[in-house]
Amino acid sequence: MTKPRVKAFFAALVLMLLAPVAALAQTTHWVQIEAHATLRTAEEFATRYQERIGNIAGFRIAGGWYALAVGPFATAEDAEARRTQLLAAREIREDAYVTDDTIYGQQFWPVGGQAATQPPVVVERPADQAVAADQSVTDQPAQTDDTGNAVAATDTAAAPAAAEPEVAAAEPVVEELPEQTLDEARRAEYELTRDERAAIQVALQWFGFYRYGIDADFGPGTRQAIRDWQTNAGHEPWGVLTDRQRHELLTSYDAAVARYSFAPFVAEDAGIEVTLPMGMVAFDHIEAPFVHLNEINNSGMRVLLLSQEGSQTTLYGLYEILQTLEVIPLDGERDRGRDSFVINGRSATARAHVEARLSGGAIKGWMLLWDPAADEDARLVMDTMRDSFRAVNGVLPSNLGASPSTVARRDLISGLEVRRPERSRTGFFVDSVGTVVTTAEAVQSCDRVTIDEAYRASVRAIDPVLGIAVLTPEDPLVPLAFAQFSPRQPSVGSDIRVSGFSYQDTLTRPILSFGQMADLQGLNGEPELRRLSLTVEAGDSGGPVFDANGAVIGMLLPRPETPGRMLPEDVNFAVSSEAILSALQGAGLGGTESRAAMAMSAEILTRVSADLTVLVSCWN
Repeated sequence: MTKPRVKAFFAALVLMLLAPVAALAQTTHWVQIEAHATLRTAEEFATRYQERIGNIAGFRIAGGWYALAVGPFATAEDAEARRTQLLAAREIREDAYVTDDTIYGQQFWPVGGQAATQPPVVVERPADQAVAADQSVTDQPAQTDDTGNAVAATDTAAAPAAAEPEVAAAEPVVEELPEQTLDEARRAEYELTRDERAAIQVALQWFGFYRYGIDADFGPGTRQAIRDWQTNAGHEPWGVLTDRQRHELLTSYDAAVARYSFAPFVAEDAGIEVTLPMGMVAFDHIEAPFVHLNEINNSGMRVLLLSQEGSQTTLYGLYEILQTLEVIPLDGERDRGRDSFVINGRSATARAHVEARLSGGAIKGWMLLWDPAADEDARLVMDTMRDSFRAVNGVLPSNLGASPSTVARRDLISGLEVRRPERSRTGFFVDSVGTVVTTAEAVQSCDRVTIDEAYRASVRAIDPVLGIAVLTPEDPLVPLAFAQFSPRQPSVGSDIRVSGFSYQDTLTRPILSFGQMADLQGLNGEPELRRLSLTVEAGDSGGPVFDANGAVIGMLLPRPETPGRMLPEDVNFAVSSEAILSALQGAGLGGTESRAAMAMSAEILTRVSADLTVLVSCWN
């Protein structure tokens, strides 16, 4: 297996071009000030920068992003000098950098313009920074030491004998905007350009105050958004921004964009492309099925990208297992469809959101984990990830076996700490709304009971004598199958099969155990018991017992405790289907009678039993 490779688009900028511009006779240089994911946003910022500093050009770059740059410049030194000037005036962010034109593709700004072919900008620099083209250290008089040997010329040798003391550059003076009255604010607003109005809506939308389209029309929605922002910022809610407030809003927006540092991220081996807040998370490692990006800059966030070979069985297994992770709180909405699922987890100390989808034999998705203090950041990050997530060729290698029953939970959540139940037993669906029958022992003294570790359930009825418990899911479930009870008595010596989670929560799917019906009563003649000849594990108790036709003829009970004696391992007991139906009737429910008249193959029974058999877990 090749070493995993993960890289962000910014690493690929120097390696590929989206749509190269025509070859230039001479390489030019630019000060790239920022990049945006959408053309509309890039054009809005280009307008603002053009009004403030001029010489703005916009180009498409690798990954479908839109870069804004100042230039062109004939030399990198000229570009760096301009970058220094703009930084000193606080017109651009500190992460702006000098680059040449090789990374730029098709120009989008100015519209219809040809910025890349314009004459390079010449930056005026102080005379003490100018260096003559033919000046070099070899022009200096030869230097010798005390013995007369030549030594290399140095900068100090060429320095003036008495240099003037160096004066630190003065900080730029930022004139504070005067406060305005409401009438003055209205008049100032009237003079705003369409682009300036749109920029206000963009900023209000970013902070969650404006929820409509960017149309530069200050209607009721925009007015209310301005009032909400003003109230939140401690200003009078006029619904009209003063110049000072507009500057505050737009400056805070610029700072917020810089803090997130959204950028495209490519996980090649995982086959995932997504836009991530690279100012908040950084790639750490790959441990299938996850690409881990950990918190940086005290952001309180983590991202895991999910990539896994598999089928619907694997998808359902992941859905159940992920909810047992310590990092996913127990409370929160859950939703599972046939080819996708969404998990929300919320607690007083943690938050989690998971989305995954099955397509073409691969399960891909993402998980965002954050502290409650980062709730506002998480909302924006989730929207961005959801809108930008894209599955491409490639998938992390699977550690799963060929049979669904061999899927181990540890293979699906490698590298993450799992929340473990106190005990897990087996149960099975008995109707179309997800009612489950299991053993009374499975749910005794439990603070919380779950079905398949994903759905909370309450104990509707319990019969401690027969050892039967009836569970009702807190939210109705729609099982793929439910038990069909046999209307006939089984015969002694007939083949039987038990479906159960033999190894409790270790595997994601139940397995079948094969045996025979040894007797139609208990050792002491109990008519509601069936004695079975088969070997099972503790996790199998509560599992359905099937006859050859696939009808349910009983439920496996825990092995009886017999002080002073030990039963053979292959002696086990089940409560009869008649007793189960009686318990259901006592709970105000009913069962369905089987009409099957033909033997069911082991392959078909394996599939059917897996659809109706569930893992019942006890949590304390």
